[in-house]
Amino acid sequence: MNAHTKESQAVMTPQTSLQALKEGNERFVNATQVVRDLNAQVAATSTGQYPFATVLHCIDSRVSAEHVFDQGIGDLFSIRIAGNFVNEDILGSMEFACKLAGTKVLVVLGHTACGAVKGACDHARMGNLTALINKIEPAVEAVNLPEDEASRTSANINFVNTVAAKNVEMTLSDIRNKSAILKEMEANGELIIVGGMYDISNGKVTFYA
Repeated sequence: MNAHTKESQAVMTPQTSLQALKEGNERFVNATQVVRDLNAQVAATSTGQYPFATVLHCIDSRVSAEHVFDQGIGDLFSIRIAGNFVNEDILGSMEFACKLAGTKVLVVLGHTACGAVKGACDHARMGNLTALINKIEPAVEAVNLPEDEASRTSANINFVNTVAAKNVEMTLSDIRNKSAILKEMEANGELIIVGGMYDISNGKVTFYA
């Protein structure tokens, strides 16, 4: 498969871009990945890049967007931070990727058994990690059940995964509320902003409606 060009990027719509990610994940799950000459893609993208999607996801070593969505060099802008939340710098990166570089879909991808979310559930405090955990803790507070504090810890994997999903939802809201550029692109039909959850047990991404 060839690297994307300006022409191939231009003909993709937000809908077909999202579909390409869904089909790529299906190939990944079924072990039918496309055969790529990555060295050829390096050469092809040496004078420019024309990705079709931007993915915000966790630094977790088990969750690599390029693998999960079966994409090659030059296909994705990949933004990684523990807990897949946004700040000013990440929003700026997204605005560059979508408004200036032409990506058509923006995905916030959480994952099951997220260590950063577990830390937020346990209100972990350690060095610079404390500030990061503080940014995820609002998602913990936004999940009402269970009410028993003893069950609202990383030991309860169902709670962890519920918080991870809520964190994706709140990150999507943050993007729309804090970036007038991305919100306008979405309103104009130039961009799809969507959340999803990656299951580390089977490799499947479930997109939210």
